Amino acid sequence: MLDSEMFELKPLSKEAIPAALERAIRYRLLNEPGEAESICLDVLRTDPDNQQALVVLLLAFTDQFGQGHTISLTEAQEILARLRSPYESAYYAGIIAERRAKAQLHIGSPGSGFASYEWLRDAMDWYEKAEAIRPEGNDEALLRWNACARLIMQNNLSSQSAEEFEPSLE
Repeated sequence: MLDSEMFELKPLSKEAIPAALERAIRYRLLNEPGEAESICLDVLRTDPDNQQALVVLLLAFTDQFGQGHTISLTEAQEILARLRSPYESAYYAGIIAERRAKAQLHIGSPGSGFASYEWLRDAMDWYEKAEAIRPEGNDEALLRWNACARLIMQNNLSSQSAEEFEPSLE
């Protein structure tokens, strides 16, 4: 049996935070959300309320939905709860729901279309809340709402009516 070593993580200096966050963003763009997550966790050890690190961490978590990683919806929602801006809270709640919908759709299991539809409608509700309180000239919530609507229409998604529900025989 192998012994698991425990390491004491090295702290990041406050001066290094801006460069570290740039690197985290770059790793996300390179489709390496695990690396971005690790950097954000280091930033948050030094500056626990760093809003940019929280946003990048939330996005890195949602990048991993449906890819066999152990990132859960709960972890993303815990980060969401730490955002101070009501606009960002609503907008990123929409992002979480939209990405859950896409992961569900990608899985393609029976009923995943219905689940995706429900997640997308939830995302659209959050985007509407964000749109109502958005900063002037910021239409990103409107763009995300339109993307969800297009995804629903392109995939012919709909809610599951009571008549369509077939309970499992297990």
